[in-house]
Formats: sequence, C-alpha cells, structure tokens
Amino acid sequence: MNQPPSARYGGYSEPTPWAAGIAVSVLVALLATAGVYAFGAALAQVHWTLAVAVNLVAAGGAAPSAWRWRTAPVIRWILLGVAVGVVLGWIALLIVALSS
Repeated sequence: MNQPPSARYGGYSEPTPWAAGIAVSVLVALLATAGVYAFGAALAQVHWTLAVAVNLVAAGGAAPSAWRWRTAPVIRWILLGVAVGVVLGWIALLIVALSS
C-alpha cells in the first residue's frame, strides 16, 4: 500500500532542515567528486574504456539502492550529494580527457 513519506517515518511534522541538509550535500558532493575523479583518472591511465566501463557499472549498480532510499529523512541529503558528486566527477574527467 502506498503511504505518504511522512507516514513511513513516524509522521514527523518538523520543518525540513534546509541549511544542515544542503551543508551535508555539499560536503558529500565534494568528497564524491574527488573520489570519482581520482578513481577514473587512475583507471584511465590503464585504459580509457576500462575507466568508462567501471564508472558505468558502479553507477548502475548503486542506482537501485539509492532510488529506494531517496525518501529517508537524512539519507536523502547524502544521496543528493553523491549524485551531484558523481556527475561533477564525470564532467571533470571528460574535460581533462578532451583537453589532453
């Protein structure tokens, strides 16, 4: 049975902590960007198709779990940061690959 998100987690009526949530998202995004970029750059030194394949498999494998957790009150901020960080890491890798 489909319930609203507030009913699943005890019906919290507190306001959304935007400042703390965005701060957590930014910090997690910075860490995820650095991790994705460093891992992708290291794999690209071996072979660029390996870097692309491993990144796609990792993102595709984590996506279903992230999708299920997206409504949890605290986890949603972390997932937002991870999603933004992965995209920024991929963009950084693409810019470096195209410029070299």
